[in-house]
Amino acid sequence: MTDATAASQNDAAGIPAASNGDGSGLYLVDGSGFIFRAFHALPMLTRPDGTPVNAVLGFSNMLLKLLADARAEAVAVVFDSKRLNFRNEFYPDYKAHRPEPPEELKPQFALIREATEAFCLPCLELEGYEADDLIATYARLAQEAGRKVTIVSSDKDLMQLVRPGVGMFDPMKNKAIGPDEVFEKFGVPPEKVVDVQALAGDSVDNVPGVPGIGVKTAAQLITEYGDLEALLANAEKIKQPARRQKLIEFAEQARISRRLVLLDENVPPPKPLDELRVREPDHQRLIDFLKAQGFRSIVSRVEMEMLKDGRIADGAGSSAAPASAALASAAPAAKDPAAAPSDEPAERPARKTVLNVPEVRYELVQDADALRRWVERARETGVLAVDTETDSLTPATATLVGVSLSTEPGIACYIPLAHGASTAAAGQLDFDAPPPPVQIPTAEAMAILKDVLEDSSVLKIGHNFKFDHQLFARNGIAVSPVDDSMLISYVLDGGAHGHGMDELAEMHLAYTPIPFKEVCGTGKNQITFDRVPLDKALAYAAEDADITLRLWTLLKPRLVDDRMVTVYETLDRPLVPVVADMERAGVRIDKKALSDLSQSLSVRLAEIEKDVHALAGQSFNIGSPKQLGEILFDTLKLGTGKKGKTGAYSTDSSVLEELAEQGHTIAQRVLDWRQLAKLKSTYTDALQEKISPVTGRVHTAFALAATNTGRLSSTDPNLQNIPVRTEEGKKIRRAFVASPGHKLLSVDYSQIELRLVAEMANIQALKDAFRDGLDIHAATAAQVFGIPLDQMTPDIRRKAKAINFGIIYGISGFGLGRQLGIAPGEANAFIKTYLERFHELKVWMESIKSFARQHGYVVTLFGRRCYMPGIQDKNAARRAFAERQAINAPIQGTAADIMKRAMNRMPAALAAAGSSARMLLQVHDELLFEVPEAEAEDAARIVRGVMEGAAHLGVPLVAEAGIGDNWEEAH
Repeated sequence: MTDATAASQNDAAGIPAASNGDGSGLYLVDGSGFIFRAFHALPMLTRPDGTPVNAVLGFSNMLLKLLADARAEAVAVVFDSKRLNFRNEFYPDYKAHRPEPPEELKPQFALIREATEAFCLPCLELEGYEADDLIATYARLAQEAGRKVTIVSSDKDLMQLVRPGVGMFDPMKNKAIGPDEVFEKFGVPPEKVVDVQALAGDSVDNVPGVPGIGVKTAAQLITEYGDLEALLANAEKIKQPARRQKLIEFAEQARISRRLVLLDENVPPPKPLDELRVREPDHQRLIDFLKAQGFRSIVSRVEMEMLKDGRIADGAGSSAAPASAALASAAPAAKDPAAAPSDEPAERPARKTVLNVPEVRYELVQDADALRRWVERARETGVLAVDTETDSLTPATATLVGVSLSTEPGIACYIPLAHGASTAAAGQLDFDAPPPPVQIPTAEAMAILKDVLEDSSVLKIGHNFKFDHQLFARNGIAVSPVDDSMLISYVLDGGAHGHGMDELAEMHLAYTPIPFKEVCGTGKNQITFDRVPLDKALAYAAEDADITLRLWTLLKPRLVDDRMVTVYETLDRPLVPVVADMERAGVRIDKKALSDLSQSLSVRLAEIEKDVHALAGQSFNIGSPKQLGEILFDTLKLGTGKKGKTGAYSTDSSVLEELAEQGHTIAQRVLDWRQLAKLKSTYTDALQEKISPVTGRVHTAFALAATNTGRLSSTDPNLQNIPVRTEEGKKIRRAFVASPGHKLLSVDYSQIELRLVAEMANIQALKDAFRDGLDIHAATAAQVFGIPLDQMTPDIRRKAKAINFGIIYGISGFGLGRQLGIAPGEANAFIKTYLERFHELKVWMESIKSFARQHGYVVTLFGRRCYMPGIQDKNAARRAFAERQAINAPIQGTAADIMKRAMNRMPAALAAAGSSARMLLQVHDELLFEVPEAEAEDAARIVRGVMEGAAHLGVPLVAEAGIGDNWEEAH
């Protein structure tokens, strides 16, 4: 493509060409603008681990679209480093009234920076300055170098930068912004914008301005007098008395406001101008990042387009086309660049803030006597914050590299145990290398620490201590008692924000801890912690223990104030050792069974592919949405199809399902192919790689503070989403096997959420049915449709079952209609009849929504708060989504609480009975155990008793048990 052609295409897309015809132009992307636009453009989406990712998805889509439309060779994304900056030094109230970002957005900020890096785009931020200051500085530098600049943003504060050679592009309106657009907005040319803003102020950023003067009046005054200083010098000549008095009285406030809104064009650039270029992406890194978020649609588009026709070679040193060209047809085609059609799922170096303590003293402990002094200090204070450093994030196999302790705020130590050992362990002797540092032998250090870590009179405090518990358990130490600052925060604020230590430190302590990457590096240059020099290790590790203690000191009293002590003490705190032991136990996998299943799936995929090619009349890549769309709609003429801006047809699951319902076999076969391909990649192939070479078992990690409802979530690998009802899913579960001489025991709650609906809404008819042990779906059908139980048909029962479960999740008439294969009107009539018959449910649902709107959260039967940040959203769709969440959350959250109560009581109950059963997995309403074959029946009886007695409600809890050689047999 010639430069002239590229420029004309950019103009057609609405993006001004930041180019001199030689590819030297620069696009500066306002990262914050992209983030908030993306967040509000998409409904709430989460990864399987519960992390919100809707803004990450929208941001990634917008980057793709920008790269595709602009085809730029120089792009940088600019972010705010933190809220406080140099403006707060002379005006502390600057942006003081700006509301906190939505809680579900906060954990996405770091992921969005990671997304930028995955796209191999420069990621710019600088402590003490705002993103706008960096944009101003780079715009000046580029202009002085003779390069054109396009600022990609809709932020009015950046309009002061518009001038010859510097333009703006509003990605929301797909509109270029030049001097004319600035004049239309402010009534003055760009160079006078700062003076107008100084007078008018800005309530959002808490820029005071002059009371009573708006933008229109300010523009008139600046036009008449030339600039702010000239106006203030002649304020006494203003004819209007009130305006004259305001300008005289608030003259200094206007000058301060001008300093606040004037962008600094001379900040130290974090990267040289010539480094702000679009680099050839690391394809695998980008794909891995997108897959980790669950962004299947983007992954498919990027994989196909990046590798198509060899445009981007597979490997380093490629001389392929620029990334913007390669990604062009992978860009989203939706009208809103953030909201591309998709089947996606449902941190930063910054200035340190001095803590409010007399001084910070961190000590490197390298001999046993010094360690004993710290142990004695812990006995004196009765409190000891503890953190561990390892060479990996897998506690079942990680090496304990060091331990940090803190006994009071500002006083902490680091005990190195295995630094400098990796080279010798690898057998690579370097005679020029310095000798390993002086360290206490691990066994000796553990012997000294054991007494205090197991001392019931000393409270140990950790942050996500489940990880540390496993490390100490492997060294023969059962740490107790323990408080967990992460779980305290989680109990207090639930899904309102993330609960990582760094995030909480910034939120509650106004302190930014040392980033891990600052100590260990990133990417290919990242080192493990055992290779970190001791001075850096001390600063990083001791700070972790120190901050943990500070957070605990701040947050623990709130449990009493917020009346959340019972939730913490009876549900979440006791769960730490229970889940830690469960993770450490792991589950045995039959690798050969998985391998055989993978091969079987490969054969079936090949057979389906052959069928699809025969139906299409030609060969093509089934995994390519673009090629599939052309086959379906151009070659086979199966309808008109729906094209996006890239010209490719949409072939997502909803499109294929509609074609399949119309009787087009090829669509159904493609759906079959996709389902099997996902099972193969996600489970049968991936699970084999997750088998620990040390234990021979798979050790999933259960996140204790990730969901809004209190549920545990499984990650790395996720063992909670294995399909239950499909034959392929059953085969995968058959690969989860018991050790020789043992059986697997599966016990799950029967219809617990329906029982809780009956209890919480006090639906007498349903409560009676559960007490009488009736078939609840048949009983519901009898109540709703007026059909006696002895005349019940399977079809009517199926409809009642669909409504029963659909009501819990706020199903619509359209959704129920699709599920039952009936018209939406008929489905709506079913729902209406259901709510009329069970009027208590409708009353309860309305009361829950009202409570959520009033308080911002809903509450489980045991007092856990589930926050609903979108319940007051002005957008009707997002508000309706939050209302459905508000109805489901107390049900799902109460079920999660009951399961936690059962899990917490389980170890003691099994031990009291002399059972050797080990809890391996928790999958929502199910617990999986491994138990000696001779004890299986007794263990089943014990576990059922604990689960059924975990709560005493107006309806009985029923737990059903199964025993087998593998998970499928037991389930």
